[in-house]
Amino acid sequence: MSRARRFLPLPMVVVLLLGACGQPPWNNPYPASQSGENILYGAFTERPKHLDPVRSYSENEYAFIAQIYEPPLQYHFLKRPYELVPLTARALPEVRYLDADGEPLPADADPRQVAVSEYLIEIAPGIHYQPHPAFAKDAQGVYRYHRLDAQAIARVNTLHDLPETGTRELIAEDYVYQIKRLATPWLHSPIAGLMGEHILGFKALRERIAAEAPAPVDAERLFFDLRQVPFEGAEVIDRYRYRIRLKGRYPQFVYWLAMPFFAPMPWEAEALYGQLGMKQSNLTLDWYPVGTGPFMLSENNPNLRMVLARNPHFHGERYPSEGMPGDRAAGLLADAGQPLPFVDRAIYSLEQESIPYWNKFLQGFYDSSGVSSDAFDQAIQFDAAGEAGLTDDMREKGIELVTAVQTSIWYMGFNMLDPLLGGESERARLLRQAISIAVDFDEYISIFANGRGVEGQGPLPPGIFGHRQGEAGINPYVFDWRDGRARRKSLDEAKALLAEAGYRDGRDPDSGRPLTIYYEAMDAGPDGKARLNWMRKRFAKLGIELVVRATDYNRFQEKMRKGTGQVFMWGWNADYPDPENFFFLLYGPNRKVDGGENAANYQNPEFDRLFERMKNMDDGPERQAVIDRMTEIVRHDAPWSFGFYPKAFSLHHQWLDNVKPNLMANNTLKYRRLDPALREQLRAQWNPPVLWPIGALVAILILGAIPAFLVARRRERSRAR
Repeated sequence: MSRARRFLPLPMVVVLLLGACGQPPWNNPYPASQSGENILYGAFTERPKHLDPVRSYSENEYAFIAQIYEPPLQYHFLKRPYELVPLTARALPEVRYLDADGEPLPADADPRQVAVSEYLIEIAPGIHYQPHPAFAKDAQGVYRYHRLDAQAIARVNTLHDLPETGTRELIAEDYVYQIKRLATPWLHSPIAGLMGEHILGFKALRERIAAEAPAPVDAERLFFDLRQVPFEGAEVIDRYRYRIRLKGRYPQFVYWLAMPFFAPMPWEAEALYGQLGMKQSNLTLDWYPVGTGPFMLSENNPNLRMVLARNPHFHGERYPSEGMPGDRAAGLLADAGQPLPFVDRAIYSLEQESIPYWNKFLQGFYDSSGVSSDAFDQAIQFDAAGEAGLTDDMREKGIELVTAVQTSIWYMGFNMLDPLLGGESERARLLRQAISIAVDFDEYISIFANGRGVEGQGPLPPGIFGHRQGEAGINPYVFDWRDGRARRKSLDEAKALLAEAGYRDGRDPDSGRPLTIYYEAMDAGPDGKARLNWMRKRFAKLGIELVVRATDYNRFQEKMRKGTGQVFMWGWNADYPDPENFFFLLYGPNRKVDGGENAANYQNPEFDRLFERMKNMDDGPERQAVIDRMTEIVRHDAPWSFGFYPKAFSLHHQWLDNVKPNLMANNTLKYRRLDPALREQLRAQWNPPVLWPIGALVAILILGAIPAFLVARRRERSRAR
């Protein structure tokens, strides 16, 4: 018996190791219980800071809250150009224009006559909130958790410590309540300043809330019921209708109604979270959102994972039944009319490094992925025409590539207040145009963006009304149209412009020394060194000495606000798909030194007049003509070198369907459909267990045990003798 006990562990080890061979893949990072479930797997790279829709204004935050909150409108998933459609609203808002006397005006009235615009919104009945403790009531109909004492609050660490939940119907008052939250000073909504310029009485409401709300206690803001504060800018008409009133005419406002800023907020949520001590346990809307959308946040552990689960009270929605030419052939209408959402859960894991993220995608443990610079050559190859496609390895795995030119722009700006580069003089204009030719953004895209971009020809990227394609859309001051494409003018032409400006060979005529221009860079880290060296070389081709003043982003912003820089690179992402959202970056009264977003501090009286006219026009030939003239003015004046429009590349596995880039919509998770069985099959195929290390380990154990066995046997025999 003693010998049996002594040698039993070795065969047990072998059996245990080999017994695990029946459940591949061994490297699956998810529990076996999730195998075959209808779960979408993804990743996030940094913790979402704000999940409160009044404060959130970041792409990584919208990836979560746009699935939870429902503003009245949304963008059609498939149609292009982007089209607004109802979400919780029964129809698009009814808009009425009033003059200074409150009398109605026709829809085509002169914008100068419009004193007030009224947006009437009717929401659909029967929509309910997700299960949440804020709605839980006792048998007497009293809210269970709105008046917790200090001891009870001290025992609450997570929302799960409040086990009872409830729900209620969405009503118009919830939308008005959220608009009032936009004006609440301590919530610091990033659009409060803009809305103050447009929503009637918004600034007065902000002042009234500040005056009437109780002072904070121990640095915490206690619940202040905004329902009791009257507001002329947004008012409830009845249970399902509310009205928003704007100063003058602002047709772009309808786009804001598709953003989470204008999603509903039940007062009960603020009443629950606004109790003293709740904030100390992260019991806030920034941590635990409350919405009516198809998903709810069932787990918020930003150091590990975020989990969205199907909302059992979701009111229901159908997959679109129409789209664009080619959508049906691409399989994007196969689910037409089917109820949404298709997935039961979405689990997002924290991945701070790109390589582990990429490897897990290739192993099938993430359903989709971007393409980082480190993995670009492994995934993407360009054909002779410069078109991006997948490498053979990616195609063999059935991986699919989706690309889209983003509704954004990276531009090189010239400070128009600078005595050398700025102003309206012909000399400065020719200098700006020469630099615009010399800085070859096609080369920049190739070197630093892996080809993911399209050279800019004007302020408007593709997908925005007013953008023109082909020869009609080129910037003739920087490009020529040859062989069916735009080709950058030669350096000789740039040098000729420089000489015409009086700077032959890039030299200052007064001192005879090379021109010195200062480049304000927000790229102070080691990764930016190559980009800055490239920029120096492009200026040097004109004989200009470029001095880089690299700093952090905060210092860079300060220089922009003060107007002390000369040349800089900056970008803009569209808030909504309207040309006004890009042209306002060049509108004179919006100069950066005056607190606006016009970083070049550009001002042209004709451009400004046309902007004021264009922004109130409906899309059509007349508006296109105005846009064409505005584009010609800024091309001629060259306050920007138009840089490039970034191009998004994304990959997804063959088991993920209904993938179409929508650069305006953020609530697209509900359209995704999975084939979990195919995913399990391919995961097992791509991750076969590697058994030889186990065999080697077993052999080592056996060989290592033989001497001990022989020694023990000799001892037994010697004892027997």
